[in-house]
Amino acid sequence: MPAQGKDDGGNVYTDSESDTHSPPSSESSGSSEGTPTVLSLSNTFLPTAQLRSQSPDLILLSPDLVFFYVHSQVLQDASKNGFNNLLPTYSPTDELDYPILTVPEASSVLNILLHTIYGLDCAQYSPSLADLVKAVESMQTYGISPKLTILPSTPLFTLLLCHAPHAPLDLYCLAGHYDILDLAVAASAHLLSFSLPRLTDAAAKRMGPIYLKRLFFLHLGRTEALKRALLPPPKAHRLIPGCSPQQQQALAREWALASARLAEDLRPDISTYALELALQPLAAHFPCTLCQDALNARVQDLTAEWAAVKVRPSVLFPVCAKQLM
Repeated sequence: MPAQGKDDGGNVYTDSESDTHSPPSSESSGSSEGTPTVLSLSNTFLPTAQLRSQSPDLILLSPDLVFFYVHSQVLQDASKNGFNNLLPTYSPTDELDYPILTVPEASSVLNILLHTIYGLDCAQYSPSLADLVKAVESMQTYGISPKLTILPSTPLFTLLLCHAPHAPLDLYCLAGHYDILDLAVAASAHLLSFSLPRLTDAAAKRMGPIYLKRLFFLHLGRTEALKRALLPPPKAHRLIPGCSPQQQQALAREWALASARLAEDLRPDISTYALELALQPLAAHFPCTLCQDALNARVQDLTAEWAAVKVRPSVLFPVCAKQLM
């Protein structure tokens, strides 16, 4: 009798009639002979999947009745608490006698967790951010450290980072809560336009005081860096007929006034184009070509310096120069 099942992405998986690794008959949706038995099987963690040289020896069952065939030794090696003390103390001698462990995580969450433990990429399932967060939160329950597991070289890190453009604060809070520094660094690049007064108490508590302080330093450090970069006026040029020292001093004063206006409403995400738009029109007030050249050169230097500030660790996080943020 054929056995069908859904994979983790909602597709149907069909076992042959002779497949001896089918889940228990209690999962059967038909009781009379000739009625197909519908079973929910993980598409990745199948009994016949060649994930390790040994065959699976354990079944994990999610509340939505999806079966995951796994290796108890793999879970044991990844966990510091025996996978929440659920792992059996014996090994089955019969492939039909797999121990079945019921876990509280939904199949979509358990699928992410198991892919992470096995070092596999689950991007093909397009997991939601909510499921990714739940999978990270479940790691500590099963004795797995998120900080030591979610590294830049891992598929889970990449999957989480895909959500940074549209949910940077949620991702930053998650990274801060588990002290995943590299993930917080990557998410913080998308928080430059975030208004700090909009930060809720819940978000501040979630990320913790250290990462809250770092977020403030990220914003304040960038604005202070730009204010310092704006201070030097355009360089004075040699004296030539038609351009007196007083005229060059006037250019310096105009630069200072324009810089002060910028500093009044400076945002950490201000673009180089906005800087050019605010400062380059000053050249129209000075007919001297050398003054114009000096002004344009100064604007170019400023925009180049500002672009470099975006990736300069000492500016983004002066709290601890060793921690890139």
